[in-house]
Amino acid sequence: MPGHDLIVIGGSAGSVGALEVIVRALPADLAATVCVVVHTAPYVPNTLPQALRGAAALDVRAATQGAPLEYGRIYIAPSDEHLLIESGRLRLSHGPKENRTRPAIDPLFRSAALHYGSRVIGVILSGALDDGTAGLWAVKDCGGIAVVQDPADALVPSMPRSAMTNVAVDHVYAARAIAPILEKLVRTPVEPRAVAPRTDVADLEREVGIAAIDESTHWRRERYGVPSRFACPECGGVLWSARVEPLSLRCEVGHAYSAGTLADAQTEAVERALWASLRALEDKAELAALRAANAHDKGQDDVATRLKVQREASQAHAATIRELLRFNGRSESPVETRDEGRADVR
Repeated sequence: MPGHDLIVIGGSAGSVGALEVIVRALPADLAATVCVVVHTAPYVPNTLPQALRGAAALDVRAATQGAPLEYGRIYIAPSDEHLLIESGRLRLSHGPKENRTRPAIDPLFRSAALHYGSRVIGVILSGALDDGTAGLWAVKDCGGIAVVQDPADALVPSMPRSAMTNVAVDHVYAARAIAPILEKLVRTPVEPRAVAPRTDVADLEREVGIAAIDESTHWRRERYGVPSRFACPECGGVLWSARVEPLSLRCEVGHAYSAGTLADAQTEAVERALWASLRALEDKAELAALRAANAHDKGQDDVATRLKVQREASQAHAATIRELLRFNGRSESPVETRDEGRADVR
C-alpha cells in the first residue's frame, strides 16, 4: 500500500524563506515527489530552483513538459505557466489566469487531487489573499492531507488563514516543523476513503481541463454554473459561479477568481474609475473657464455666467471624488469623520 507520495506546495508573498526551511530539512531518500508553485512575475525567469538547489538534499529542478513524477525530486513551476499533474507526469499550460496569476496554486492542487486522490499532501505557505484555498479543499475532499503554515509564523498570513477558515485542515505548524510531519505522512500507508467526495469528478475534471486549455472541455455544452451579475476584471466577460467549493467564479474563457481576489480586483477597478472621473471633471471645469472667458470678451455675459456655474459645479464634484480617493481603503467614510459645518476631514 503506497504512502502519501505526492506533496504539492503553494506559496506567495513571504513564502520563499519558509519553503527553503522545509526543503533544507527533507531527506534525500524521501519516497515522494514534491511539486511547488510560488507566485512569480510573468516574463521574468523563475530563479527559485537555483536558489533552493544549494539548500536541498533532494534534486531540485524547474518543471518541464512531460517530466515523470519521480521520488526524491522537487519540481518548481516556471514563470507564466500553470503546473499540472497528470497520471505519472507533469504538464505545463499557458491556460487562463486564476486569481489573477499564472502559475496559480489551485490548478496544481486540483489536478493532483483528481489523479492521486488520498495519496496527496497539500501544503499552503505564506501569501496574500486566498489562492490555494479552493485547491486545498479539493485535496482534502478527495481524501488527501491538508497542511498549513501557522499564520503566526507566516510573513503574510492571509493565505494560511483563508485555508484554515474554509478547509478542515489536518496540521498547522511553523515552517521549521513542517518537514518532519511531511516525512511521517510519506511513510504512513494511505487509508481507504470512508466518505465519498462532495465534488463531482466531472466538475473537477472540467476545472483541470480549463487550466490545461483542453478544447473538448471548453466547448462542452455544460457551462460553469450559474451566471452572476459580475464581469471578469481580466476580459470583461460574464462570471459564472462554479459548482465547486469554496465560492469561486469563472468567465467563459476560463479566468477564475475566489471571492476575495475578485473583491480586491473590484477595489482596484473602482479606484481606476474614480481617477478617470476626476480627470474628466477637472478637464470639464478648465474648458468651462476658457469658454466663459471667451464669452465675456464677446460681451455675452449671460453665457459667461452659465459657464462659470458649470465650472463651479464640476470643481465641487471633483473635490468630492478627491475626498473619496483620500479615504480609499480606510474603514471610515468622509461623512463619518467630518465635523458638522466643516469641509475638512480628520
